[in-house]
Amino acid sequence: MHFVWPMALVVVSNIVYQVCTKSTPNDINPFASLIVTYLVGAAASAVLYFLLGPNGNLLKECEKLNWTSFVLGVVIVGLEAGWIFAYKAGWQVSTGFIVQSAFLAAALLLVGFFVYRESLTWNKLVGAAICLIGLVFINYR
Repeated sequence: MHFVWPMALVVVSNIVYQVCTKSTPNDINPFASLIVTYLVGAAASAVLYFLLGPNGNLLKECEKLNWTSFVLGVVIVGLEAGWIFAYKAGWQVSTGFIVQSAFLAAALLLVGFFVYRESLTWNKLVGAAICLIGLVFINYR
């Protein structure tokens, strides 16, 4: 169960995320929407930190930070804005995420291999190729 619940949380969160992002009003500046989104996210993170964290000393925890939290903050803005702009451009919920995921999976195979020295097996390569070939069928009109 400790292996399943995080992935279930990711899947459920992604479904709600895509619905919310697709439902963002077309006439709002995406960055105004993101300001509210991140304020709510920061508040939720603070509540969860104090409810679930074993150590209630946030300043002590912040001393452990490295570059990743700061870069992740910028990258998350890119992800969120990218999805809002993609939906405004006409991408459908049913295909946009699949297209993105297929390219992402192929790219992360290479990142895993070159950066983290993960194995690059024929099964992974064939699986990635099938995903990319599937894009032809998904986007064929």
